Amino acid sequence: MPSAIPTDAEARLPKARMIDPRGHRFGAGVSAALLVVAFVVDAPWLVAVALASIGVSAAFGLRWSIYGAIWRRIARALALPPTTPEHEYPPRFAQTLGSVALILSLVAFGLGAASIGWALAFAVAGLQTLLAVTGYCLGCRLYFLRWWVPDLVTRIWTRGAARLSPVPLTQEPIRYR
Repeated sequence: MPSAIPTDAEARLPKARMIDPRGHRFGAGVSAALLVVAFVVDAPWLVAVALASIGVSAAFGLRWSIYGAIWRRIARALALPPTTPEHEYPPRFAQTLGSVALILSLVAFGLGAASIGWALAFAVAGLQTLLAVTGYCLGCRLYFLRWWVPDLVTRIWTRGAARLSPVPLTQEPIRYR
């Protein structure tokens, strides 16, 4: 499976933390499991719990991820070897997209449209499962498309100090690892 991060990503991204991609996958697996349990026991409030976890790290950075903190303790306890870190912004953008979907899910539950709420929650659970099982992050890939949303989100995170470096249209297309 190809990586969702382009090979020239470092040159185009503003400075940010580097993260352990295994922690991102672990958190995705926990979120997916939580959303499936929410459906099985018909507990939309568990969707709000998943949103809180994903939303906190999307808003404040992956260092504040609840699942990331758990992963760091697991990695330390198991003495796992270091891995090649990845840039924080693409996974953080993916979590922003997941947060929006879960917010819409909760709005649907609040309006009495449970089937729409569960469909949105399952969309997030499906993408989280894909990430957990294969390491492929669709939201990370979307971060690198040439559209204004990732740039806007990056400027919010950096308080306007940075933006994605555009790739000239004459440049070779993005190649993924």
